Amino acid sequence: MDPRYTAEIFKHLEMQNELLLESYSSISHQLHKLQVEEEMLMRKFHELMKAQTVNKKNENNGNISTALVDPACVEGDEAENNFDVECECG
Repeated sequence: MDPRYTAEIFKHLEMQNELLLESYSSISHQLHKLQVEEEMLMRKFHELMKAQTVNKKNENNGNISTALVDPACVEGDEAENNFDVECECG
């Protein structure tokens, strides 16, 4: 490396360093915004799935013909009369 150009090279490297720091800052800011948006969307998705599960349970409780019971899950004589029990056996 020629010592005559050391000052120019140093100035150029400092400028490159500033540009890289600005780029890093910008990318970090964009990443943070995307992470916040992702978290918000995941919360909304969770709320939607929860509401959908509640709706399906309400539909099944209102319609006896769709509520299936595994007789092995129900103890004693209740197997013949209990149609609204959800099986937690398996």
